[in-house]
Amino acid sequence: MSKLRDLIDLAKEPSSERRRELLREVTNLFFAGVDDHHETEALLFDDILTQLAGEMEEQVRAELAEQVAPQPAAPKRLLRTLAGDSIGVAAPILRTSTALTDDDLIHVARIHGQDHLKAISQRAAVPEAVSDVIVARGDDATLGVLLRNDGATLSRQAHETAIDRAVANADLHEAVLDRSALPIDLLNEMYFVVEARLRNKILERNAAVDPAQLEAALAAGRKSVAARDGALPADYQDAERAVRQMLAKRAITPPVLAGMLRNRETTKFMIALAEQAGIDFHTARRILDRRELDALAIVCKAADFDRSLFLTFAVLVLDKDANAMGRAREYGELYSELPKESAQRTLRFWRMRRSTGDLAA
Repeated sequence: MSKLRDLIDLAKEPSSERRRELLREVTNLFFAGVDDHHETEALLFDDILTQLAGEMEEQVRAELAEQVAPQPAAPKRLLRTLAGDSIGVAAPILRTSTALTDDDLIHVARIHGQDHLKAISQRAAVPEAVSDVIVARGDDATLGVLLRNDGATLSRQAHETAIDRAVANADLHEAVLDRSALPIDLLNEMYFVVEARLRNKILERNAAVDPAQLEAALAAGRKSVAARDGALPADYQDAERAVRQMLAKRAITPPVLAGMLRNRETTKFMIALAEQAGIDFHTARRILDRRELDALAIVCKAADFDRSLFLTFAVLVLDKDANAMGRAREYGELYSELPKESAQRTLRFWRMRRSTGDLAA
């Protein structure tokens, strides 16, 4: 304690270099006997270190932060002060200090900028409550850092927000799909958004999911999943009425389906395809409008359509494409290689849209 009092007296020195030396001495003295300090002494050390650090230039504070960050028993007030400093000082504290509480992290995340949020997002473990604040306040670059950290725990709502933002930003696609904790029903919402290479990741994960996990994921699915699909085409009601009549007579056969597409009865074909495959109209519409032949292969495989019917659909969908036959053959190979079980599991997530009640609009 006498050594500490000597250092307190030295704190009156006007020389900045002497005060810098003093800061180092007090810091070393604190950590040398960290296990032996009683509460009053520890608080005194904390006050002195915080005051001295506040009088030092940024480089000195940054050096102090590097020294303090790995210490589990770091002085609390000093730690919080450094965590709210400029990012050059705060970064090691925010990334690695285990002495910061969840409340400390939330406080920083709520009042500081993207650099501080990114540093917190890189922690070995980011609690759910902290992640919620980062998702709410972070820009897409920050969100990407958080999503790539498997040590970050995100709530269901935060994952849904991340998916919504990823739909609008291709830079987030891989970060979302590589996230092992992403609920599988949300993963499948990304199918029609991401490029083919990433779609394979979705199919692979669908193929690996066990039935219990699949049912739980389906039960957790969002009821608003089809909300942004848009209005129905002008001829929808007439086409639906015609398809209902054909269904009642069991008149929808593979040749009839192909004939609808060939005769450009597009709305009628989409309604009939949706009925045969058990998916919603908007999913069928998206497949046709965007010529999503890999998605069409999944629908046809899961619905047990034979390969020749799929190839007929593919050629008709491609229509005036200069290499329609070549591309159809390519997708025919994809169809043949696609495991039926994987197609059926993927289709179950698309069917979830059909059961939300949004389609009655």
